[in-house]
Amino acid sequence: MPKKLKDLEKRLKKQLSFAVAFSGGVDSTFLLAVAKKVNPQNLLAITVSSQFVPGRETAFAKNIARSLGVKHICLDVDILGNEDVAGNTLERCYHCKKQMFSLIQETAGNLGIKSLLHAVNLDDLKDFRPGLKAAEELGFISPLVDARYTKADIRLFSKQLGLETWNKPSQSCLATRIPYDETIKAGKLIMVDKAESFIQDLGFAQVRVRCHGKIARIEVEPWLIDSLLNSDIRQKISKEFQKIGFEHISVDIDGYKAAAGKLK
Repeated sequence: MPKKLKDLEKRLKKQLSFAVAFSGGVDSTFLLAVAKKVNPQNLLAITVSSQFVPGRETAFAKNIARSLGVKHICLDVDILGNEDVAGNTLERCYHCKKQMFSLIQETAGNLGIKSLLHAVNLDDLKDFRPGLKAAEELGFISPLVDARYTKADIRLFSKQLGLETWNKPSQSCLATRIPYDETIKAGKLIMVDKAESFIQDLGFAQVRVRCHGKIARIEVEPWLIDSLLNSDIRQKISKEFQKIGFEHISVDIDGYKAAAGKLK
């Protein structure tokens, strides 16, 4: 077993019981799988579902937890009922994570679990992520950071462990599709979710539809832009997006950018 994986297991063995903030993504699935190996009897996965999370992602998380044989709780929260979140300032992520992680903390505490884990990795620390402050304030442990794991490490070890998420496209909450300082409304999120689902069904796994009022700005991986602009595909997208409610559609010629949610 690689030294890095042994180190992570050693760190996790220090916890008598723990709850993992679980989204079903690459990082949290890897962390959950290793935690299951270390302490299967005293492990809980907690998923928080909100208007920011596509229904298909919540369903995927449930299936992954079930396949790993881990006890799983899924909580629902009306995140748009939080004015600090819906107001969509630069601190939106902090207020969102504060509410979601507080709910995880309360749920775990009611079950006698005090150790709380989240799957942030070293690469995440390079991005603008105000939510990390909320996790720290609430006492969440970040074992992947402590063990010096990068995203590439997690994908590599996930593949070696046979996890189906090893090559899953990176996900982010739907709120990142709305420019900062523009109030987030449920209708906008629904439009974005429908639009992204449609393009994914056309074969584009990594896609973002940035919402600028009635204008949709599509991002796919740079090498797939030509495929997206294929006459047949372009016409299908145009027709469907107009049904969804977008009046104008553009394609970002630079392609998918993970940090695009920062733009105003």
